[in-house]
Amino acid sequence: MVRWAPQEKVLAHPSLACYLTHCGWDLIMEGLSMEVPFLCWPYCSDHFLNKSCICDGWKVGLCLNKDENGVITKHDMKRKVEELLSSDSIRKNAINLKNLAQQSLRPGGSSSKGLQYFVDQIKA
Repeated sequence: MVRWAPQEKVLAHPSLACYLTHCGWDLIMEGLSMEVPFLCWPYCSDHFLNKSCICDGWKVGLCLNKDENGVITKHDMKRKVEELLSSDSIRKNAINLKNLAQQSLRPGGSSSKGLQYFVDQIKA
């Protein structure tokens, strides 16, 4: 365990197979742009909506589930990690989202256009 680590470098490291996340938006955006599948453990507020996007919408991750006592067991954790790492569809979806993110940042892409629109509005 470390107190601080450069998150973008960790997410970009080739040995990273998946990322255990509380489903905060910043990490999700960074992870998607690095082709990282997620193991979700939402904590509060928007984390649960973000988890739904990851698991149900984009299908680039799996959610850990609490047992009848409200505990995420080591068995569920192991099963979900194995399922996540063996899923070709999750990996394929992560690759597709990374490509979409890269396209949106290029000149003429949706993010590029949105930023330009914002700048133009400020200048007007």
